[in-house]
Amino acid sequence: MKVFKYILNAILLIAVLWSCSNDEMNNLDFTKSAVAPTNVEALFTITQDNTGLVSIAPSAEGAVAYDINFGDTSASATIKAGKKASHVYAEGSYTVGIAAKGITGLTTEYAKEIVVSFQAPEFGTDPIIANDAAKSKQVNVTVPNDTKFAMFYDAYFVENGVETVLTANVGDKVSYTYANPGTYTIKVVLKGGAIATTEYVVTDFEVTEILQPIKSAPAQPGRQATDYISIFSDSYTNVAGSDFNPYWWQNTIYTAFSLNGDAMLQYSNLNYQGIQIGAAQNVSGMETLHIDVWSATANTIEFYPLPVGIAAENEKFFALTLLADQWNSFDIPLSYFSDLGLALDNIHQFKFVGAGSIFVDNIYFYKAPSAPSVLSGTWKLAPEANAFKVGPTYGSGDWWGNSAGDVTARACLFDDKYVFANDGSFKNVMDGSTWVEAWQGVSEGCGTPVAPHNGSAAASFYYDEVSGKLTVTGKGAYLGISKPYNGGELASPSNAPDSITYDVVLSDNDNTMTLSLYYGAGFWTFKLVRDVPPVVGNWKLAPEAYAFMVGDSYGSGNWWGNSADDVTGRACLFDDEYIFSANGSFKNELGGSTWIETWQGTEGCGTPVAPHDGSTLATYSYDATAGTVTVIGTGAYLGIPKPYNGGELSDPANAPGSITYDATFSDGGNTMTLVLYYGAGYWTFKLVK
Repeated sequence: MKVFKYILNAILLIAVLWSCSNDEMNNLDFTKSAVAPTNVEALFTITQDNTGLVSIAPSAEGAVAYDINFGDTSASATIKAGKKASHVYAEGSYTVGIAAKGITGLTTEYAKEIVVSFQAPEFGTDPIIANDAAKSKQVNVTVPNDTKFAMFYDAYFVENGVETVLTANVGDKVSYTYANPGTYTIKVVLKGGAIATTEYVVTDFEVTEILQPIKSAPAQPGRQATDYISIFSDSYTNVAGSDFNPYWWQNTIYTAFSLNGDAMLQYSNLNYQGIQIGAAQNVSGMETLHIDVWSATANTIEFYPLPVGIAAENEKFFALTLLADQWNSFDIPLSYFSDLGLALDNIHQFKFVGAGSIFVDNIYFYKAPSAPSVLSGTWKLAPEANAFKVGPTYGSGDWWGNSAGDVTARACLFDDKYVFANDGSFKNVMDGSTWVEAWQGVSEGCGTPVAPHNGSAAASFYYDEVSGKLTVTGKGAYLGISKPYNGGELASPSNAPDSITYDVVLSDNDNTMTLSLYYGAGFWTFKLVRDVPPVVGNWKLAPEAYAFMVGDSYGSGNWWGNSADDVTGRACLFDDEYIFSANGSFKNELGGSTWIETWQGTEGCGTPVAPHDGSTLATYSYDATAGTVTVIGTGAYLGIPKPYNGGELSDPANAPGSITYDATFSDGGNTMTLVLYYGAGYWTFKLVK
């Protein structure tokens, strides 16, 4: 039996802080991010001599010490991490409590029932000895909890005359990985406080080797067709006509492999192997080459993209270092190859060189999304009744829906953020607390998020505007609540799917998103609203003197500022719009004319000069904490294009890829003041909606 509880030990925290130097005392940021120790366990062993001497060896992640309550009338003991405690017990049953303490005093409690007996131990159910379903040549042994008079057991594994002994509490598992498959003898010795022990022996256990993947490669993120070139993947549209086994006099054996309908390439007895792409591809506009490879053994494979007509001596490869019995995913920057002199405008083959057997999936080139999705931005559950609900029909809440009172009672859920980034990534942001439920192994209520539904997933999203379907990809990524998925509701966090697809309806100028999810027995519905940052909207320079100015100090215009007459004299500038969309896109809308300067060719109202002509496909990011706004895209700017972070332009060709401004808001969010330090002084711009 294990019981966990989180406690703040204020006395230890004070002691730790008091021992810090003065400089350290001024920076207590680590206390904000500190967490209690996790994965608290303890191994209990007892000497076989009828003395009742028990050894307790606790372990945990993030613990520096342990307080041990022995469960009898004796005083508790404190030991340092890595040490053991010993205690003599009379015969009987005891509950031993262990409090694992972290560096800041946060603790996690663990409890274990032990039996101290001087009678010979007895097995109840036979020990469970089985090959691991996912790990090749690994054998797992567990002694069930229905033993009598026992505390722990030793499991003996013999391979090539070498004996390995692993020890565990009754009820816990030990695992051993053999070097080779075959038939072996495995012995389990049950031990308690008595001198006598009890053995269980299997003389002909067959250890098996997993020679092929038992699950698919990681799910691939959704991408727009213009953002990838796929050679082999069920997730994308592939280049037609590719040959995955051209005859190059290789010894490799090719097999088209399918795992539950998921197509893969199997290459056995590998020496070298080619792939002939259906048509040569210009991938110079892509950024990354992706491939997934599975191998039963640790191995290294050379992976070559080959341009048309390349000489053998000029071929370039990337070394794929493979870990055994798992999918190995590689995202190789194409700059790796171009820096070696490889041309990327005419790729027509791939080559693998190595040994052993491999399974291959998801070979494709890709780049960052070329335009923000309409969903880009931060979303939350709508703060209202029935923001999430469930019923027998699409969109209904006949079975249950949250109440208006839940907006407050479950505030830890209603403040959760669902962040869709411009680069196609997705993140659940919970700020340390969300609504958790019993199926996650905790009491229902506001609490610490439970992995993998804790925002730690490396996730992405894909929204198909035509079909109205949104997929979040990444184990633990979700929208609304984490329990339902396509086809069911979770009973354990460990069963979280790799992706979830929702039907989407957008309304309220794309600022309200209604999601529907069929989970097999009915429909969950979630209503999300966009968390619109204050920068969103159409802005112009304020029609007044000193709407843009420059000086030697922050916010000053002592060197120069526009006059009131400039509002008319430079009307082509004062009517320019700086458009921040809720989906993260940004645009300079110049209307065919703006104020240009001599560094652009001539001074006065005239045709905008590229790249400062509004043609840039730009985005922006707003950091409320830092008080900054960044426009991203060569040629994107606010106010005037000349100044940037660290200088002023003398040639349009030198325009930076992004510019960051300090931003403050006033007048109910309708005025935005921007300050830009350019190295010699400060430019200030006053914009109004």
